[in-house]
Amino acid sequence: MKRRAFLTSAGVGLAASTVAAPAIAQSQPEIKWRMASSYPKSLDTIYGAAELIARRVAAATDNKFQIRTFAAGEIVPALQVLDAVQNGTVECGQSAAYFYIGKDPTFCFDTAMPFGLNTRQHIAWMMHGGGLELMRELFKDHNIYNIPAGNTSAQMGGWFRKEIKSTEDLNGLKMRVGGLAGTIMSKLGLVPQQLGGGDIYPALERGTIDAAEFVGPYDDEKLGFHKVAKYYYSPGWWEGSAQIPLMINITAWEQLPASYKVILEQACWEANSWMIAKYDTVNAAALKRLVAGGAQLRAFPRELMQACEKIANELYDELSAKNSRFKKVYDAWKPFRDEERLWFRVAENSFDSYIYSQSAQRK
Repeated sequence: MKRRAFLTSAGVGLAASTVAAPAIAQSQPEIKWRMASSYPKSLDTIYGAAELIARRVAAATDNKFQIRTFAAGEIVPALQVLDAVQNGTVECGQSAAYFYIGKDPTFCFDTAMPFGLNTRQHIAWMMHGGGLELMRELFKDHNIYNIPAGNTSAQMGGWFRKEIKSTEDLNGLKMRVGGLAGTIMSKLGLVPQQLGGGDIYPALERGTIDAAEFVGPYDDEKLGFHKVAKYYYSPGWWEGSAQIPLMINITAWEQLPASYKVILEQACWEANSWMIAKYDTVNAAALKRLVAGGAQLRAFPRELMQACEKIANELYDELSAKNSRFKKVYDAWKPFRDEERLWFRVAENSFDSYIYSQSAQRK
């Protein structure tokens, strides 16, 4: 009898344990968000990172937390994503922070600073150099919680209708260019234009602009810039790294269960690595196709880059003098950049220089 009673009670305990896990899972709320992107669906790497985040979050929460992605223009225009997140039109958005330097030039630190950090250095600054904390202070002022969620790595310098042989060739040139690069080159006569990715080709085709930069070979090929401008320049000195954050409305973020917050953050960091690896994989072949199709690969003149770097450093001092937020970030970012350059010169650059010079000699 005692044995029978023990087995019966054990069976009840076992049955209770089998329903406990589903009961806990069922206690998590069902949440549906909308994510507005600044990019068209055709860009399967940048926009694809947004879709990856949505898939990972859904899978990790048994579809309890769902994020529906919307391309540029489907809810708001490409350059209004931050505003849509800030005012709660959408719960989150995928966009480059430097699109919004009109609100505060400090946003440029989150995406890319001209003559700044490369991709690995940028990630190091964000994760271990205090960058993420500084950027979250900035985004909080705009009712946003930000998570790094992608990086294009070093970008190209863009497509031009005519060759750029000196600084004088920038005078009067109308160019689509992001971040502070436009401010810097405007000192040399360039007329910067802010356009979303989907609006660049028609502007080039119509002659509304004379040049445009976007990301790199893979995306540029998809958007067709080589069909309307044949000179393809490098490097994109204003984007040695270009981080793409997920911007989240603070109220929406604070209402998430703790487990959902962790899942979303992890999905964003996966997207960050995924985007870097994807571009590194696809850009080489795309560049070969573009050159084979007639694109004329060029390097910016050294004297032009030196002039722009001088202007950039002067601009950073000017912005620091009149913008306390910019100064706080710049004063932390600049010494980190200088230390990173010392280390990378010793190890990374010496290795890369040898390998690439040897590779070039064998061809």
